[in-house]
Amino acid sequence: QVQLVESGGGLVQAGGSLRLSCTASGRTLSRYPMAWFRQAPGKEREFVAAIGWSDTSTDYTDSVKGRFTISKDNAKNTVYLQMNSLKAEDTAVYYCAIGRFLATIDSRASMYNYWGQGTQVTVSS
Repeated sequence: QVQLVESGGGLVQAGGSLRLSCTASGRTLSRYPMAWFRQAPGKEREFVAAIGWSDTSTDYTDSVKGRFTISKDNAKNTVYLQMNSLKAEDTAVYYCAIGRFLATIDSRASMYNYWGQGTQVTVSS
């Protein structure tokens, strides 16, 4: 059984930083692409960042490029999202997701078949 558990969310002032973590069980992350999505109140879930199973490829939505960094520690089976220079518009519930075995990274939610429960990030302006 695959389980993803996120942590690290919270309340931060604009311009501050947070690091989200997502630890997986039931899958070895070294063979699966991982992604972060977010959903703000009243909005659809949107892609934030993804990292390939081999760690050589990453992708970001334009609004977070240069501010967010996705990384992975295969020994800890954990994926991270370092978020710097946070803005009020980054406020959302953040979800991690795991893709299919040896698949390429993708920004479409439909390409990820297991999801975490989400962690709230609130940025005050």
